[in-house]
Amino acid sequence: MTDHSVSAEFIASLKAMVLEAVEKEAPPGGLGDDEPLFGPEARLDLDSLDALQVSMTIQQRFGVRMPDSKETRRALTSVAHLANHLVQAGKASQ
Repeated sequence: MTDHSVSAEFIASLKAMVLEAVEKEAPPGGLGDDEPLFGPEARLDLDSLDALQVSMTIQQRFGVRMPDSKETRRALTSVAHLANHLVQAGKASQ
């Protein structure tokens, strides 16, 4: 469930950013806010290199570093998790 303090525009911009970072097209029907980005249920079929690409893009765009791999995995569970992570880091437009 997405946090109501996160705007739909911000969620949409994060989806576009993630897809651009991993150089993939959105899956059929679009990428869901709570859809898993990694793991066996993920439709994008992303790997650890993709996670690195996304975390580097987040660092460049928002100035948020993700040095802790557990924190990175949690933040990249879904676009909604990423949005909430950035809000908590004080880097998101709410």
